[in-house]
Amino acid sequence: MAQRLVFLVLLSVATLQAAGCSASLFKVKPVTELPALADSAKHADAGGVTIRVAPLLTDEESQDLFEANLPLSGVLPVRLELRYESGVPVETKQARFRLRDTEGREWKLLSPKQAISRILKANGVFAYNPHSRKQFEKEFTAYALDVKTPLSANDSTHQGFLFFQSPTNRPVESVDKLTLTLERLPQTATIDLN
Repeated sequence: MAQRLVFLVLLSVATLQAAGCSASLFKVKPVTELPALADSAKHADAGGVTIRVAPLLTDEESQDLFEANLPLSGVLPVRLELRYESGVPVETKQARFRLRDTEGREWKLLSPKQAISRILKANGVFAYNPHSRKQFEKEFTAYALDVKTPLSANDSTHQGFLFFQSPTNRPVESVDKLTLTLERLPQTATIDLN
C-alpha cells in the first residue's frame, strides 16, 4: 500500500513538472488574434515606406495581450506598421526609432528580451521554470517588429511592437505627448503618437 502511494505521488509530481515545462510564465495571446491596424491610424511617409502607428495600448489592453501590465513595468509598447510602397528594397535593420516626450526626454528602445527582464522584475518573478521563460520569450518576441528583413515587393509589410523604457525607469503613468521619429530610412519621418 505504501509503495502504491509513493508511486502515485511521484507520478503526480512528474505529470505536474511535465505540464509546467510547456506552460509560459504569462499567457500571451497568439499574434494571429491581434486585430488589424485601423484605417484611421496615424501615418507618415519616409520616401517609399509608409509608417502607420496604432494608438497606445491601455493598461487593460496590455494585460489582455500579454497577461502582464507593461506600463506598470516601465515599458511602453508602440505598435507600428512599415509598408513598402515602391522603389528599391529598403534595409530596415539600420533604421533608428526615437521616442521623445514633451519634456524632451528620450525613451530608450528595448529589445524584446530587455522588455521581458523589466516585466519579470516589476512583477517580482525571480524563481521560474527555465522552459516557461523560453516559452514566454518566444510568444512575446513574436509581437516584436521585424527590422532584420528588408522591405521589398516580395515582403512588403512588417507589423509589430517596439518596446520603450520610460526615461525615469518607473511605471508609465500618464503620457501627455510622445513623438516617434524614424531615421535612416530613405527619408526621416516623425509621428505624434497622442
